[in-house]
Amino acid sequence: MARMILLGTGTGVPDADRENTHMVWDGSGPGGTLLIDAGGSTYQRLLKAGIDPQMLGGVLLTHSHADHINGLPVLLFSLFLAGRREEPLPIYGLEPTLAIARRIVEALELEQYAAPVTWTPIKAGDEVPLPRANGWRIRTALTEHSRPCLALRFEHAKDGTALTYTCDTAPCDAVTELARGAEVLIHEATTPGPFPSHTSPRQAGEIAARAGAKRLVLVHFSPRWTMPEAQALEEVRAGGFTGQAEIGQEYQILEIKANAE
Repeated sequence: MARMILLGTGTGVPDADRENTHMVWDGSGPGGTLLIDAGGSTYQRLLKAGIDPQMLGGVLLTHSHADHINGLPVLLFSLFLAGRREEPLPIYGLEPTLAIARRIVEALELEQYAAPVTWTPIKAGDEVPLPRANGWRIRTALTEHSRPCLALRFEHAKDGTALTYTCDTAPCDAVTELARGAEVLIHEATTPGPFPSHTSPRQAGEIAARAGAKRLVLVHFSPRWTMPEAQALEEVRAGGFTGQAEIGQEYQILEIKANAE
């Protein structure tokens, strides 16, 4: 059974109990993990989630805003100090995203004290190779955001069972289609109402309903900066979503099992 672990669920301004939104896909045991963004204290959060950071199979950076990549240099530094000195870590992302991430890593002048990296550009619409995929694949689409940003669909090749993560986006057709029929839709819900580049809880409910998703989990959310949790769930319902809806929590595990497994 594959699972997505939410390492952080907050907005660009962390709360006392919510780190910047990032997560890890755990597909099939050691080496089958893919980190999605690196915000904040990623190495420590992987440990707390029961994931050995040394066994990471790769990192996928959705876009270049600071709250999604600020933890990358320290992650590479910690991986090296803890013993990852030979096996390259693939880092995937859009070319503009990787260019900024590389400059940030270079600016810290880590010298030899960084885990080896293979920078791997991808384009929207590409399928991204999953480490030890076990039948799963990643499909991508470009979101509607202030910087080039990728939404991700983790899909089982045999029966199409899927988990979709929107990342940062205003409502857009490409992301809605990527979420079509998903068992789990992890959707950002940053703002109280419509706002360029982001989505409100009500809009997330509308999108989940249109996409026919079964379960909606709100992330990039703050009870302080967005709205109280109970109100957010009421807004989701007002958007027309009648399936299982919840606010994502730190270290929450979202399991997904394909019928073909």
